[in-house]
Amino acid sequence: MKIMKIISRGLSDTGRKRDHNEDSFLIDEELSLFVVADGMGGHAGGGTASRLAVETIATIMRESWAQEDSPLREDCPIQASRIPSLLRQAVQAACCNIYMASRENPHLAGMGTTTVVLLIHGQHAFFAHVGDSRIYLVRDDFVQQVTEDHSLVNEQLRAGMITAEEALKSRYKNIITRSVGFERSVEVDVMGLVCEPGDTFILCSDGMSNLVHEDDILELAAKGDLDAVTSALVALANERGGDDNITVVAARAL
Repeated sequence: MKIMKIISRGLSDTGRKRDHNEDSFLIDEELSLFVVADGMGGHAGGGTASRLAVETIATIMRESWAQEDSPLREDCPIQASRIPSLLRQAVQAACCNIYMASRENPHLAGMGTTTVVLLIHGQHAFFAHVGDSRIYLVRDDFVQQVTEDHSLVNEQLRAGMITAEEALKSRYKNIITRSVGFERSVEVDVMGLVCEPGDTFILCSDGMSNLVHEDDILELAAKGDLDAVTSALVALANERGGDDNITVVAARAL
């Protein structure tokens, strides 16, 4: 199996309107595993939910890596890979842990989180996601959102009820239709693609994606230094209002 070298950076910022940060992120370069989670449910609940999501996913993936028959040790075509099932299992485990924690502590009732996961394995990139945090792929002079928002506005957009311009300004843009932990289980979207040298993946919470557009991402991701990429994306979101927590993880295949 050909192993691609991965470099990465992550940055999280409270933004200009919030007094605390409910986002969490994970960078595990040994496993080439990256996670962004945007919590909801109040001061304690949101931060707890996002932290539990990140910690649970990291634990599940690490435990799998320690097993001889782990999907993470396989070299097979993308269509035959067991990694999508493993990622789905990890996010489902996070969902259950968050739900149980909320049942045990009344102060955490109703908490949940969005979750996006990227795992780069060999020459393949695998994704799992729930909610409206996003993953973008930047390849050469092209940028594409590879996740699809689980949000009311996106459902309205797909149904032709509103235009893309109206979606950006909608007062309902923060209403999500799926979250990790609000219920005991959740449907998890998973997918994979063939990764190419030079590909840059941007994982972000909606504090960035609501204010930073694809053209901005394409321009800023062209910076050679990933510290500069993440800093510039966070700075631009703050410059445009910073009305939510802003978290960005950038991972590049070499």
